[in-house]
Amino acid sequence: MSSGNNSYKKELTTNAQVVEAGTNDSSNAGLEILESQDSSNEIVNQLQTTLEKHKGERQLIIIQDFPDPDALSSAWAYQLIAAQYEIQSDIVYSGTLSHQENIALVRLTNLPAKRLAIQNLKTEDLSEYQGCVLVDSQGTNSHLTPLIQEACIPIVVVIDHHSHQGEIEAEFIDLRTQTGATATILTQYIQAGLLKFNSSNGKHVKCATALMHGLRSDTNNLMQAQEEDFLAAAYLSRYYDAQLLNAVLLSARSRRVMDVIERSLKHRMIKNNFSIAGVSYLRYDDRDAIPQAADFLVTEEDIHTAVVYGIVHDEDKEIEVVIGSLRTTKLTLDPDEFIKEAFGKNNQGRYFGGGRYMAGGFEIPIGFLGHFNDNPEYAKLKWEVFDMQIKQKLLRLVNPDDSVIHTD
Repeated sequence: MSSGNNSYKKELTTNAQVVEAGTNDSSNAGLEILESQDSSNEIVNQLQTTLEKHKGERQLIIIQDFPDPDALSSAWAYQLIAAQYEIQSDIVYSGTLSHQENIALVRLTNLPAKRLAIQNLKTEDLSEYQGCVLVDSQGTNSHLTPLIQEACIPIVVVIDHHSHQGEIEAEFIDLRTQTGATATILTQYIQAGLLKFNSSNGKHVKCATALMHGLRSDTNNLMQAQEEDFLAAAYLSRYYDAQLLNAVLLSARSRRVMDVIERSLKHRMIKNNFSIAGVSYLRYDDRDAIPQAADFLVTEEDIHTAVVYGIVHDEDKEIEVVIGSLRTTKLTLDPDEFIKEAFGKNNQGRYFGGGRYMAGGFEIPIGFLGHFNDNPEYAKLKWEVFDMQIKQKLLRLVNPDDSVIHTD
């Protein structure tokens, strides 16, 4: 991997934090805002230097296995910025697009992201790539990361807003854990002049629309946005296509997604204002139904947190994993800390999951007990075991006084 002495890591303080820091001494507020602007300028200058250093190269932009609007739009924005420095890049993911809004976003905007299945990657010649870029990711939510490491492709740039997932080396790292969306960070780069948006350029209009969607989706329709997110949205409002965005948002849920939501309602367990639901087995292509079910359950009266999980069978990789999503409206609950404490780490020291403000997710390989679902009795027993184990781990935090799970 890259870097050593050339590695750069800076976490930018958000405007919201600056304002809060200045409330006790209003005479210092203006100075602190200027310092924040200086810090932002420094980060942009560092990225510009990094891009100039790699002028003329070809890069892989890796986003999470199941890309969301924030990852897709941010990766596209980086690709357009990098092109200004004669850097060619390909946006790739190893999972699938299953959420109806993500499918619509890519289809309606011609967003240039492509699936790169692991089995195909093993046979592909990666020698044409001189660097790797992680956008809305730190490498822990992509199965492509280990294969990129095996190919000795250095990580050049990391841009993300999620909580720290462990040590990572790159020439340029911009991690802002208090920022609402990675799309906000990329929009700030554009505002700073790394890319000149033009409202008569169709590609720019579509990218701005995608960024607006990514920003909205990761800030709960701006309800959880910080000042810098609102400022980014205001800038994008000059360029985005409102009708195009509305078409993306109006994409219909599939019957299979509705079925998973129905199952989550039927099987939910409510404890201490938590709603916990196992939805049994899902097809790989329906994985994004799990966070949609969690989004739905958390809207129930007297519920502040919902966790939905199920077993997903990936036929391409011939593996089964427990996939789960958490949604919360409780300000004092940190999804990242909650998930990490509940499920811990694997043998390599990586957490099985994590989160950001108000949302989180986890993925746990089943391993030896995987497959053999053609036997209904075995499949039923396997689900009951994993359902009980997941509930046990969650209830240890949700309801510590009740250590026994009653299955009847």
